[in-house]
Amino acid sequence: MAAPNVRSISSFSRNISVVSSPQIPGLKSGPNGTAFISSGIRDLDRILGGGYPLGSLVMVMEDPEAPHHMDLLRTFMSQGLVNNQPLLYASPSKDPKGFLGTLPHPASSKEDKPTAPDPDQGESLRIAWQYRKYLENQKNAIDDYSNDFDMRKPLERQFLSGRPIDCVSLLDSSDLSIAQDHCATFLSKFPRNSSNIASIGRIAIQSFCSPLCEYSEKESDMLSFIRLLKSMLMVSNAVAIVTFPPSLLSPSSSKRLQHMADTLLSIKAIPDGDKELEKLLTGYKVINGFLNIHKVARINTQVPVILEAKTFSMSLKKRRFLALECLNQAPVDGSSGTSYGTSGSCSSKSGALDF
Repeated sequence: MAAPNVRSISSFSRNISVVSSPQIPGLKSGPNGTAFISSGIRDLDRILGGGYPLGSLVMVMEDPEAPHHMDLLRTFMSQGLVNNQPLLYASPSKDPKGFLGTLPHPASSKEDKPTAPDPDQGESLRIAWQYRKYLENQKNAIDDYSNDFDMRKPLERQFLSGRPIDCVSLLDSSDLSIAQDHCATFLSKFPRNSSNIASIGRIAIQSFCSPLCEYSEKESDMLSFIRLLKSMLMVSNAVAIVTFPPSLLSPSSSKRLQHMADTLLSIKAIPDGDKELEKLLTGYKVINGFLNIHKVARINTQVPVILEAKTFSMSLKKRRFLALECLNQAPVDGSSGTSYGTSGSCSSKSGALDF
């Protein structure tokens, strides 16, 4: 009798439950069985290596002089609603549902669609039109995962009515028990019990440590809440983004919150009328603020994500679309210069390496 064919497994083999090919919109497979959802900002998805991994906690440190953390929340929430993903939103405002009226609307690409070329214009134009149509098809494939959002146009009612949205006010809460119950109930709908993902949840918590909340002086309770939230996310098909003002916390509590984050970002205001900074940065007048990336989530891997940069400028392209760009230092001699990442050369004009 022939012996059964047994595959030997070495101690270096990794047993990873690979996520099946996503069939639901807004989900993308990554390496090592990781699944991503979009942040709502294509540049940020590219920088982070795909977006926010499922089961991760994203913390954003606010700047009291730059409300751009609200843009990160808005695009994150809008992307989920466009993809029909359930949403839990909590804020220290009296009427958190009012914030839904400020969410941006996905940009329409109808105006950019190519038109058929005139057959009398030659073979070259026909080839150019086919290439443009190919790019259009590629863009449509990206739209299934991520959208460009028009920050000046509010989200249409069709994306809000009938969608599973839960809004929680933290204003009159003496403790975090209400928020904890809402998060536990919400995340229980997205258990990670198999490789098949049926639905995805998104949690957005704004200004978690706001002094408007009665629990703002109970730092130990806030740390316990974030620790519990992270533990629930680890076994859920969901992502939570929490913004908080670190300046209102003690240094030790602020450091502990930052340590618990899987992805850690911060917002920095750009000073108005800073002549020295204007000389250093090209495009200074169109920059609204800075986004700093302190930590990137690592799921099912110990290999760190190598970033092209850690600080990016935030601006509105065409005064409508949020964009992130590497900081480009203006040339000292007044020449045109090149943008960061456009050239891989490290040689000087003479051809010799200059360190």
